[in-house]
Amino acid sequence: MGKRADRVGVIGGGLAGLASACVLAARGYAVTLFERSPWLGGKAAVLSEAGFRFDMGPTILTLPSVLHRVFDEAGRPLDDYLDLVRLDPQWRCFFTDGSVLDLEENVEAMADRLDGYAPGTGSGVGYKAFHALSRRLDRISRERYFYRSIGGIGDMIDWKAGFSPKLLADVLSMRMGRSVAGTVRKHTPDARVAQMLDHFTQYVGSSPMASPAVLCGIAHMQTGEGVWYPRGGTRAVPEALTRLAEDLGVDLRPGCGVRRILTDNGKAVTGVETDAGEVVRLAAVVSNADSVRTHAELLKDTAPVAAKKFAGRRGYEPACSGVVLYLGLDRAYDHLLHHDFVFSRDPHEEFDFIYKKGEPAPDPTCYLAATARTEPETAPPGGEALYVLVHTPYLRPHHDWKRMLPAYRRTILDKLKTTGRMPDIEERIVFEAALTPQDIHDRYHVLNGAIYGLASHGVWNGAFKPANRSPDVRGLYLAGGAAHPGPGMPMVLMSGWIAADALDQDRAAPKGAAAPEPVGV
Repeated sequence: MGKRADRVGVIGGGLAGLASACVLAARGYAVTLFERSPWLGGKAAVLSEAGFRFDMGPTILTLPSVLHRVFDEAGRPLDDYLDLVRLDPQWRCFFTDGSVLDLEENVEAMADRLDGYAPGTGSGVGYKAFHALSRRLDRISRERYFYRSIGGIGDMIDWKAGFSPKLLADVLSMRMGRSVAGTVRKHTPDARVAQMLDHFTQYVGSSPMASPAVLCGIAHMQTGEGVWYPRGGTRAVPEALTRLAEDLGVDLRPGCGVRRILTDNGKAVTGVETDAGEVVRLAAVVSNADSVRTHAELLKDTAPVAAKKFAGRRGYEPACSGVVLYLGLDRAYDHLLHHDFVFSRDPHEEFDFIYKKGEPAPDPTCYLAATARTEPETAPPGGEALYVLVHTPYLRPHHDWKRMLPAYRRTILDKLKTTGRMPDIEERIVFEAALTPQDIHDRYHVLNGAIYGLASHGVWNGAFKPANRSPDVRGLYLAGGAAHPGPGMPMVLMSGWIAADALDQDRAAPKGAAAPEPVGV
């Protein structure tokens, strides 16, 4: 192809891809972003119908420091692009015994609340001890795990510095070999409080019974930096990133999918071929496509050895999927907060169905986002744009969600009527839409309909995802929920930053270019 290409490509315009493109452009690289869908932002899309507005995908924003870091790269204040509202209490929890418990941001206040909620159980003291552990795990994550390409525990260790006593203490503090659920229950004897704490792992779409204890650090990340709502909904986040990308001169190509990543005999990236057959020369590529599908589909012909190595490195299990109901209500429910959990009667049964049996739980936990109490414009006056998410297994060959949805919709509504204290919800519905695991698979091109990329299962290595810097193809970098550090809005944004930073560290491309270089169709 002649001289070295001088442009970087980003495949996929989800949150990670947009973050990567912005960081690379801010550091002086010429960037072209390819996105198969006609919109940018991936699952952070919007549904607007009948006067209601719903975030279609993620609805909880934590760790705003990650967003600040992306915008700081360009010397642009985040506040110029996004208006964030802090939410406290962070969640409201409804349990099958009829009790209600709010999760407060302040740890001391929450401990006092728990002493009143479950008197005589020591839940307040246990909660403070749990948070002390969570704070330690958060500190370890920030020092050894975040903001760099990690594929396993060996990547967390600075071998040149040697194995110091502090490093040994940190490794021991990670509670390797222990699960989230076991760690939570060590700190609280109350089953309801334990069920609430289990659900920090639902940000990563995995069972707390099978996820490593280090993920308990999520609790302190949330209380430390808060839970936030962007005005305009979480859709406002990719819109802000898109504006930043445009301001930085990124060549954005929505409606332009990539068919193949091109390589030099499978060893180094040389460009991409689009779905339209256009070949674009590139010095390096950040793939925000699912990491498993990146190798199985985009590299299968051009780097088959690398694709085989990736597949054989470990077993990659999809995280869970979900059913989302978008319910436009003509009257809001005053007993709801912005974020709510309507809990199952038995978390062991629920997780066994979802993660072991591979079938929808008969009595599920429902997560609700009732946005009109924070942003009334999301619904007509007095109404509510109610988002209802129930986790389900990732797609199995026998799942036919066109057939399964009506009955499972009934299961979900019955749960809202009883535990959720909404007996007349069907009378209030004036608009309704749904998203099933099959819809998620087809719409977002993710692995088996998995919302959260790869599962975080395995008490020894479940926290580790594929590294952001490919060990197999030079000039290939991975970002998104199926790459380090994993799923959830802040983590995928961080993965985009890490991929861009790794590319920059490697000097994988020259800086600056006037225009992309198509070489033929």
